[in-house]
Amino acid sequence: MKPMKKLISLFLILSLLLCGCSVEIVLPPPETAPAASDAADTELLVHFIDVGQADCALIEWGDRFVLIDGGNRDDSQLVVSYLQQQNVQQLEAVICSHAHEDHVGGLPAVLAVFPTARVYAPTNTYASRVFDDFLYYTDQQRLSVTIPKPGDQLTLQNGGETLVLTILGPTKTYAETNNTSLVVRLDYGETAFLFTGDMEVLAENDMLDYWAENRDWAATVLKVGHHGSSTSSSYRLLYEVNPEYAVVSVGADNSYGHPHAEIIDRYRDAGIPMLRTDKLGTILAHSDGKTVTFTWENQNAAPEQVSVVQERPGFIGNKNSKTFHAPTCDSLPREANRVYFHSYSDAIGSGYTPCRGCMG
Repeated sequence: MKPMKKLISLFLILSLLLCGCSVEIVLPPPETAPAASDAADTELLVHFIDVGQADCALIEWGDRFVLIDGGNRDDSQLVVSYLQQQNVQQLEAVICSHAHEDHVGGLPAVLAVFPTARVYAPTNTYASRVFDDFLYYTDQQRLSVTIPKPGDQLTLQNGGETLVLTILGPTKTYAETNNTSLVVRLDYGETAFLFTGDMEVLAENDMLDYWAENRDWAATVLKVGHHGSSTSSSYRLLYEVNPEYAVVSVGADNSYGHPHAEIIDRYRDAGIPMLRTDKLGTILAHSDGKTVTFTWENQNAAPEQVSVVQERPGFIGNKNSKTFHAPTCDSLPREANRVYFHSYSDAIGSGYTPCRGCMG
């Protein structure tokens, strides 16, 4: 198809999607992506696309691409254009973390334009027009939505290198849609990224309990849950993941007040730099399998500087009440009544109960 015809077709597709109409488009099945000629030179790029008060992340590894979420419906053209600028020809997978519009909204347009090998979501039923469109364009690709289980993996090979995406949650069924968010861990060499959607503290704790005996949570980059809302980013999760960096997708001057002040303080107290799309624009993480570096769109801005924390303070127990707390809790016991635990499991194993106020 000539470039002008392609542009006209794309404009028509996006116009119909944005007005809530459906259009039948049959796409060719995706072809197998060729292996990189020099696997040692394959850099992993994670694009945290600035879609305002929404979420969208593109994983790029050579000529292999995975998309996690697609912003709002109004972001459809932005997301499709961004993928085209990155020379995306097809997608290994589209992952919808959960059914809220600010995560699924742009995915129908993506599925209408790009051949896709797999589609993942935590459900295949949700009462909204935009989610119905998501299902419609999945079907147009002759695919069905895969509802993954904890532990399911998508493994990509490039020469002698491997990229692994693992589903870690949710581990239970929830009525609250945020808690149904698919939690995805991306491992590449010695680096790892953790995407938590909008999962809230209840489901975070259930997930951590589920994997308590056989999961090392340490990750290089944590995608901050729920745009930096205080409903997410529990101290326990932050302590277990112990990230070097945090990225939050958030709209400038949004009506929710995200990221909330207590969450900003929580990451700052832990010595974790927070990179925000409302300040930096689109953020690009570069991994060579050993270290992660960042570049971003707004060259006049920079992440807030934080002090390096040499050692995390762990958890503080109250000898009298047998309750344990995060070190930033407002209800810490006097020094004489304190007992210190290195980990959450150590405190539980010693018969202590987590404080509801600071630990959820």
